[in-house]
Amino acid sequence: MTFSILARDPGSGAIGGAAATGNLCVGGWVLRGDPRSGISASQGAAPSVFWGEDVLALMRDGVAAARAVAAVTAPDSGRDWRQLAALDPQGGAGAFTGARNTPAMGERFAPGAVVAGNLLTGPGVLDAALQGLTGAEGRFADRLLAGLRAGARAGGDSRGLMSAALLILSPDMPPLTLRIDHSATPLDDLEALLARAMDPAYAGWLTNVPVLSAPHRAPEDPRDGG
Repeated sequence: MTFSILARDPGSGAIGGAAATGNLCVGGWVLRGDPRSGISASQGAAPSVFWGEDVLALMRDGVAAARAVAAVTAPDSGRDWRQLAALDPQGGAGAFTGARNTPAMGERFAPGAVVAGNLLTGPGVLDAALQGLTGAEGRFADRLLAGLRAGARAGGDSRGLMSAALLILSPDMPPLTLRIDHSATPLDDLEALLARAMDPAYAGWLTNVPVLSAPHRAPEDPRDGG
């Protein structure tokens, strides 16, 4: 009931995901990630949040995304009702689409990216979302949003859109996790929220927050100056 995009930014090494659906709270249901593990999108007619977590645990142990997806999905007797996409920190991708999800459904791959979806107006939604991502310029977050916009223009979720989300992770920055849980215009609202989150009035203090590459980072005390 969702379409999602997972990608790695080759310039910064950040990994990110974006998702939109015709139901509530897509960010809470679908996107999971950790810069040490990768990122996942667990969705479908009867989505498993456990799939999203379990595939991350395997990738953190060094299992490549495609193998991790196969290992998580194969033992589940309800797998035909579910869909899973994953991207490891190196940009390797994997995906599974259960046969009992509602068409149109499937997945598309590009280097360092995977798009997946179900209950779509047509398979062209997946192609458009991938092309929207890979053909966009600018910040990584903007390119992910461009992919969602392109997928929506191609028809998107067959019920329309009600929620959208964005997740970006990097060892060198705090997590960016934005969610629009219920809206008549979730992509517009997500874009507006991203603009506010990137505004220096909010984002300026983030350079003081601990990150993986600087786990003890804190504001400088002016009394420590020379």
